[in-house]
This record gives sequence, C-alpha cells and structure tokens, in this order.
Amino acid sequence: MIKITLPDGSVKEFASGVTPFDVAKSISEGLARNIISANFNGTTIETTTPMTTDGSLVLYSWNDDEGKKAFWHSTSHVMAQALQDLYPGIKLTIGPAIANGFYYDVDFMDYKVTDADFKKIEDKVLEIARGKHDFTMRSATKAEALEFYKKEENPYKVELIENLADGTITFCDHDTFTDLCRGGHIPNTGIIKAFKVLSIAGAYWRGDEKNKQLTRVYGISFPKQKDLTEYLALLEEAKKRDHRKLGKELELFTFSQKVGQGLPLWLPKGAALRDRLEQFLRKAQKKAGYEQVVTPHIGQKELYVTSGHYAKYGADSFQPIYTPVEGEEFLLKPMNCPHHCEIYNAKPWSYKDLPKRFAEFGTVYRYEQSGELHGLTRVRGFTQDDAHIFCTPEQLDEEFKKVIDLVLYVFGSLGFENFTAQVSVRDLSNPDKYIGSVENWEKAENAIINAARDKGLNYVIESGEAAFYGPKLDFMVKDALGRSWQLGTIQVDYNLPERFELSYKGSDNELHRPVMIHRAPFGSMERFIAILLEHTGGNFPLWLMPEQAIILSLSEKYEKYAEKVLNLLENSEIRALVDNRNETIGKKIREAEVQKFPYMLIVGEDEEKNGTISVRRHGDSGKSNQTMKIEDFIAQVQEEVNSSIKQFGE
Repeated sequence: MIKITLPDGSVKEFASGVTPFDVAKSISEGLARNIISANFNGTTIETTTPMTTDGSLVLYSWNDDEGKKAFWHSTSHVMAQALQDLYPGIKLTIGPAIANGFYYDVDFMDYKVTDADFKKIEDKVLEIARGKHDFTMRSATKAEALEFYKKEENPYKVELIENLADGTITFCDHDTFTDLCRGGHIPNTGIIKAFKVLSIAGAYWRGDEKNKQLTRVYGISFPKQKDLTEYLALLEEAKKRDHRKLGKELELFTFSQKVGQGLPLWLPKGAALRDRLEQFLRKAQKKAGYEQVVTPHIGQKELYVTSGHYAKYGADSFQPIYTPVEGEEFLLKPMNCPHHCEIYNAKPWSYKDLPKRFAEFGTVYRYEQSGELHGLTRVRGFTQDDAHIFCTPEQLDEEFKKVIDLVLYVFGSLGFENFTAQVSVRDLSNPDKYIGSVENWEKAENAIINAARDKGLNYVIESGEAAFYGPKLDFMVKDALGRSWQLGTIQVDYNLPERFELSYKGSDNELHRPVMIHRAPFGSMERFIAILLEHTGGNFPLWLMPEQAIILSLSEKYEKYAEKVLNLLENSEIRALVDNRNETIGKKIREAEVQKFPYMLIVGEDEEKNGTISVRRHGDSGKSNQTMKIEDFIAQVQEEVNSSIKQFGE
C-alpha cells in the first residue's frame, strides 16, 4: 500500500500502481470525469500513470491553468499529426503550450502554407480528435530515439536528443503518431471538441537568427465549441484594443525604420501622457521618502562585470562601444542598479542614515531579436520607474511592505483591481543560474514570503522565476479582457551589495552590508502604457487623458465664444482644445469619438447667449447632451479627477 496526500492535507491509502484517475474516482464519479491531468510529487503526469511510492497528488481539470496547459500541449501533438498527414515529408521541431493555446515550429520544406490552408488543417485536427485515441508515454534509450529520427531524416529532433541524457528520454504516442515529449497530456484526443488555427509566423530554430527560419503555427483548442466562440469574440475585442492601433489613432507614439527597430518615438500627446504618469509617481515617491537621482545612458564594461550583468547577458546585448583609448569599453546601460550602487558608494553611511531610497526614471537598452519585438511591450530601449532602497537587515521587512503599499496605490489609481502576487524564487535543481550564497537566498525568499503574507496578498510561489541575483515579488495583473500581465515588481538583493562592497557603520561601530530592494511599480513606462491602453481601450482615467475636453463650435461665428470657454477651462487646469474647422458638427463629433475625448463641449447661438455649453460624454448618444453653466462643468470635472486619484497614504 502507498499513501497519497491530497491538496486539502488528507491522506488516503491505495494499492501500489494506483493512477490519478483511480484516486479521482474514489472521491467522486464527477471528479473522475473532469480530471485531465495531474501532478505527483512536483512532476506533471498523465491521469493513467501508475504511482508506486508515497507522495502528494494534485488533480487538474480544464478550470486549472495546469489542466489547460496539458490540454493545449496534447492538441499540439494532434496538430503536428494533422500537418504531417497533409504535408508529407515536413520536419517537426517543438510544440509547447503557451499562455493562450500553443504553437508548433515546422520546417515545411517546399510547401507554401498560408491562411487559406487553415480550414483544412482544422478539419483534419478535429477528424483525428474524434477518433478518441489515447495518449501513452513510453521510455526510449538515446540510441533508439536517435535511430527513429535519423530514419525520419529530422535533424531538429536529432539535435534535441543529442543534448539529452540517456535514461531521461520519453516519447508520446497516439493513433499512428509519435513525438519526442516529456509528458503532461490529457487522457485521449476525444476531449478536444473545438480547435482553431490562429496564425502563422516566422521563427528561427532555437531562436537563433543564424539558424534556418521555420514556420510557427499557432493554435488553440477547447473542450466545448461555446468556449472557442467566446474566445474568438474576445480576440476581436483585443484587436480593437491593440495598443499599436490605438497608439496610432490617438497620436501617442510611432516607430521609424531609420531610427531603428524597437526604439519608440513619443509624439507630443504620448510624451504628455508619460509626463503625467511620471509626475504622479514622483509625487507619491517624494511623500514616501525617495530622493531623485540621474545616471548616464552608458557605463564602463567593468561596472557590469562587477554587477554580474555582463556575464549573464553580455553575449546577447548590444556590442561594446569602443573609445580612442586602447582597452576602454563602454556598454549601453542595461540596468540602473549598478549605477545606483555606485551612487551609494560615493560616501560613507551610518546606520542612522538608512534607509536611503534612490529613484530614477532611467532609460535602459537591451538587444531583443527583431522577431521578438512587439509594439511597446517588447522594445530595445525603455524607461524604468526604477528605485533602489539600501537598508539594514532590521529595516528590510518594513521597507518591503512600504513598497507593496506604493504598488497597490499605483494599481488602484489606474484601475487595475484584479491581480495575483507571485513570489518568484530559485529553481533549486538549477543552482548555476544564480549568484550569491544559499544562506542569502533563503533570507531574501523568506523576507518576501513573510511580507506578502503579512500584507494579506493573494500570492502564489513560482519556482525558477527569480532574477539571477535575487528573488522577487511580481504582480500579475488581469486586464479588462481577462489577460494576465506582469507589471510591478519588488526584489530583495543581498548579492549586489556584496559584489559592490557596499557598507554602513553599525551601532557597534563596525562595518556591515546593507540589504538592497529593487522596485518598479510600472515596470517600464513603455510596457505599462501599452497594457494600460489595451486595458482601458484608450479611455484613460480623466486625470491622465492628454486632453480632457474638446470644444466644438457649430460655425465660425462662435469661434470667439469657443476661445472664451477654452480660457476658462485652462485657468482651472482642465486640458482642452478647440475644433474650429469648417466641418459639420456631426463629423467633428465622430472624429472626437475616435480620438476618445472624454468630453465634447458644443457651442452655438444658444450657448453663447446664455453663457452655457452643451456637454456630450464620450460614448453617449446625442440625446444625452446636457446643457450646463461653464463653472458647473469645471466643478464636475474637478470632482471626477479628485475622486479617482487619491494622494498616496490616504
């Protein structure tokens, strides 16, 4: 007999060889019908995998993220089979599950696959799925695996296998199809009821531009057709909210091939938007005791060698900048933290001086492959709302919690209410990924977990997601479309103070190492604005809008009155402009709607005579226009702004 521990802490005894499906059935027939994957002792297994030792078991249904991952990974196998049947001789590579669906990278050889082929691929996938073929795992020796793929003349799979250790190689079989796979599948193909090819794109083998470009086929699947229909409707809404589309329509930012890929150019309205976000955070930071600093856009290579960034990222970064002096090398700044360490090192400190909180809206540069660039969410130059806190170990808990308060203030002011805190810790099985002592890592991880617990955050612990120099608390925010984004981050770091030999004089008159907290509530200005654009659909909170109102004159006869209204608004710090063009009022309103002006103020003969304005709210029908005194409108806007953005600490 073996003992199986379930998530609620209960322990059940079963005969050795029991499967997750058997365990589910022992609990209820309904549970057994719904489980599609499982995890035993930290490893994802099939519902039919025999368990022969004591251990902890988690059962997954479609409603669990891990269940979806198994569902989509399984469908990638089915799609690979369908592609192989439709295009004989193609070379398959890898097909993982991703956040929404999955992809498979394929060398289509001489075949030309386009959007016109999607329907026949979808039909073939569903035909295979209806066969209700079981997914079964089997082990193979390295020699057997190499022989199989050499016979298929698949150099990609051969390369993958050559990097695997003998005794760790497994295959997954279903129907007539076999694929190299680590596992994690649904019971059979029949569970797949709905499938859609989403898109195709180019992708270099193993992400290396020197390798052959493959075709990446993206797909998604569901256990019900209704789920697919709802998802496709959500995709259509996401297209309307695409920050690249909205950024162009609202004249916020642009890109130029002459300037360079991944280097955004901020237009006047976008620059004003960024400035308001910066001023919003600067004000809160000042109240929280931060001091503003400014550092250069480049630094000597030695700076990043000391910090560890060069060893970790140097090969994949922008190449060094050489000066006329032999041996002198500079790098574009990839991180602000080494510069802030040197600011701290500029003078001696006592424990009485700490904590020191240095903040900077610092622009950094990281080389991203051209295929990975995406609007503002993946760029090569971006500005972080960065800050680094240097404190004593005794101050760490309080300082970390204060940063959590600041992040929550930012989210609340900008309408991000649905989020999960993710404690990102080391991957204990891969210690070479990290720098620093085990003792310091344990102290840092425990500090974050304790702070998250004490602040009552809804948090999860994710292994392997830590930065190379320390663990972090990442805020995973869900937007209006239910998509999850990583925004604010807070990190505890014992390692950079060691590498830069930072110190302070303690009450014992001895030198001690400070602890360093890295934090960025926005993350990066570019990515944050992109997500905020899509979350709000361009309808930013009123306090953040580039222009809060547009004054539309019915004809040129009322231009002077329109200017008078504009002056009154500007005197009350309400951002507005006048549309005096010789166009119909209908056209002016339609264009103002596209530009997403929160308020349209229509002025004509009656308004001029009575000293009023006709107020139309963005998205309202014309019937809801409201005639108001100008001073009443000003009071309404000021009240709306004040109620939506509280002062930090209130």
